[in-house]
Amino acid sequence: MSSTAASSSAQSSGASSSGSSTVSIPASAQVGSLSITQPATTSTSYFKIASNNLLTFGWNFTSVLVTPTSLTVSAACENSNTYPVGDNNGLVAGDATQVVWDVYSYQTAHSDNPLPQGTCSLMICDERGYDATEAAGYLAVNSDLTFALYTPQAYTGIAEGWECSVCNSSLAGIAANPTVVTMVATFLVVFLSGYQLLRSAVRAI
Repeated sequence: MSSTAASSSAQSSGASSSGSSTVSIPASAQVGSLSITQPATTSTSYFKIASNNLLTFGWNFTSVLVTPTSLTVSAACENSNTYPVGDNNGLVAGDATQVVWDVYSYQTAHSDNPLPQGTCSLMICDERGYDATEAAGYLAVNSDLTFALYTPQAYTGIAEGWECSVCNSSLAGIAANPTVVTMVATFLVVFLSGYQLLRSAVRAI
């Protein structure tokens, strides 16, 4: 085998193709990864399902030598359903670093399978799918971000029948508390006794 052929064979064994380009992956290469930059992953973010309330998820890449053909972004929620994120059925460009999701529009268009009021995990993978084996230079599946969705309650005025059930139950609880009743009675006795003594002292002057 000629040196040219050997060199070509070695490059081919350590190379991977993305589209029409060929990328050489060194033996020391790490598995590619993705880090969420928006929102923060240190705590659960709560997002309101409401008109004009757009959700933005952002990320960056590390050690990704083979640029993905595309990315799939999904929300795997606690109701065991998975929802596509974004306006293109969950698909974004392979080099994209964010996706914007209009959850209200999605909710309106999918009343048969509505978004849950609960927690979800953001799932991102390349064109190889969520079950792809990790490989040096290729993007690994990311599910680091947990977020929650909720639907605000419609406003109901007092005239329309709004009641504070918590307030009523709290007052009833206070009124039924023997300790509170005793304290109020003691206060009244002390107050009235003091008032009577003050009147007697004023008359004696």
